[in-house]
Amino acid sequence: MPFYEKGDVRIHYEEAGSGFPLLVIPGGGLNSTVAGLATHPFNPFDEFKGEFRVIAADLRNAKGGQSTGPLETERAWDAYTDDHIGLMDHLGIQKFMVLGFCIGGPFIWNLLSRAGDRVVAAVPAQPSGWRPELPTLSYDNNMKGWGPELCARRPDITMAQVDAFLTNMYSARADFVYTVSRDFVRNCQTPILVLPDDVPGHPLVVAMETVHLAPNAQVSLYPWKDTKDKIPLAVRHIRTFLRAYRPVTAAQSMAAAAQ
Repeated sequence: MPFYEKGDVRIHYEEAGSGFPLLVIPGGGLNSTVAGLATHPFNPFDEFKGEFRVIAADLRNAKGGQSTGPLETERAWDAYTDDHIGLMDHLGIQKFMVLGFCIGGPFIWNLLSRAGDRVVAAVPAQPSGWRPELPTLSYDNNMKGWGPELCARRPDITMAQVDAFLTNMYSARADFVYTVSRDFVRNCQTPILVLPDDVPGHPLVVAMETVHLAPNAQVSLYPWKDTKDKIPLAVRHIRTFLRAYRPVTAAQSMAAAAQ
């Protein structure tokens, strides 16, 4: 199994297919893993490896995953984004597309903030966001479902550190998509395709606000995963979107000209 290592960080990743790179960020909150993609509405490896180089990694310190690293309490979101960017660097990939489920939504916006010149197009699917009527939802869920198990595995990490980490990640950023401001989204020129959801952790109102704010945003059908017959329609929309913004190589340009 391949790993990317940098200092104290060790990231397990998988890839399949060939073509333009597509970074996939699995859902599952802080327990996001490649294996978890099997439980998603669709598996991007199965759907897109025929025409893209699909890459996904276990999130650092996720339960059931193989990626490990320090708990950077002052850089909660950025530490994970370091891993995403670092993996692309490790693979020698400069430009790429990204498809992210759940927590992948905030991660996509952070990638666009940190490395927007490298992300050609992005697809937030059932993206996470902040609900004012459930202001501590993400903090509470992770204090119960992520922190204690992590501390049991990692004696070097305490619940006090988990509290500081989650406070920085969710409570101190309790608004919108957590990672960027509305002004950032309003000025972001990257093509975006949003697949909205509306469960407690994936607020429809936030997903739709990003669609209205981002100047090059599209939205897929909603609801898109309540019945099995709708999911292929959403996947088809994603495929059409990715194809439309996939850069044309010099060889492809020459082949087209020859025809």
